[in-house]
Amino acid sequence: MQKVHGDIEMKIMHVVGARPNFMKVDPVMRAITCHKRVRQLLVHTGQHYDIKMSAAFFRDLDIPIPDVNLGVGSGSHAWQTAEIMRRLEPVLLKQAPDLLLVYGDVNSTVAAAMAAAKICIPCGHVEAGLRSFDKTMPEEINRVITDSIADILFTPSEDADKNLLREGVSPRNIHMVGNVMIDTLVRMLPRAKDRFKEIREKQEFSKNLLYGGFGLVTIHRPENVDDASSLKAIMNGLAVISRKLPLIFPVHPRTRKQLKNMKNAVNGSGLYMIDPLSYLDFLALQCNAMAVITDSGGIQEETTYLGVPCLTIRNNTERPVTVTVGTNTIIGHNIDKLKKEVKKIIDGHGKKGAIPPKWDGHAADRIAKIIMRVRVK
Repeated sequence: MQKVHGDIEMKIMHVVGARPNFMKVDPVMRAITCHKRVRQLLVHTGQHYDIKMSAAFFRDLDIPIPDVNLGVGSGSHAWQTAEIMRRLEPVLLKQAPDLLLVYGDVNSTVAAAMAAAKICIPCGHVEAGLRSFDKTMPEEINRVITDSIADILFTPSEDADKNLLREGVSPRNIHMVGNVMIDTLVRMLPRAKDRFKEIREKQEFSKNLLYGGFGLVTIHRPENVDDASSLKAIMNGLAVISRKLPLIFPVHPRTRKQLKNMKNAVNGSGLYMIDPLSYLDFLALQCNAMAVITDSGGIQEETTYLGVPCLTIRNNTERPVTVTVGTNTIIGHNIDKLKKEVKKIIDGHGKKGAIPPKWDGHAADRIAKIIMRVRVK
């Protein structure tokens, strides 16, 4: 029998901890708000604590102030996961939600799912089923564990469904809803276009850069930045590329820290290294870029929707649909290949792609309808 909380028929708790989560929780909370007699609680674990890279996302996306901030902060993967579980458990016991929703593949995701499972609170995983099949990636461990204990699995693409079925998940628990990150992108795109005009008119980059072709860069993954030789090879490659295609590089704190420890790491007059950007500013540049060079997962999806060629400096991706359908090309750590692919793009032969099924800006609406229909008991 469905629990009743006063006039509220259902209480849903959302747990987020890092920037990718914020972009996913926003449309889901908005969609659920359209349904009556549902109370929503937002818990921020504090996994991502940098004010420039966390609070700014809440402001840009108009996400409500979290009801609870666990304030966990940084630490090793084991410590952070354990600390989130320790601090979240009393919140779960006090609030007793009917459903916990977790997002993506960060430590907050798996920690919240495990904490809920141990006290028998049903859990739904938004962006379930993605697999890189590379267990050296902490995110892969988080994805596999979360999906193994979640009660409702909301997938973004057909390959994710197949992965879950292969792992023995019941078909009735799998729901292919599309990509909620694209919901946020669709909502914010008009604002991003206006913001680009503002950035360009204010000439926030020198030499009228934004009136010509430019590329956008994000590099932050440990395998790319923690090893000095890998980071130096990437930076040298970017320097060469920037002589033909100016590059805007918002530098992640992790990357900036490593660069400070290197000598002669950068040598490219067309490489503009700037502070991290808000979601809106980054989207404004991304949708106008000639190419994006990245090691991020979410950016592979956004560029696919935007039709912007994406060059991914990783050996694999948990988002293969961005390669098979979209605009993404896996570069690995072959910097010569990176240079060749950029040249192809400059010459007008960049990869053309399509938008995957159900990446239409309505994934969150489908999630909300399924939750209301299933009414987890």
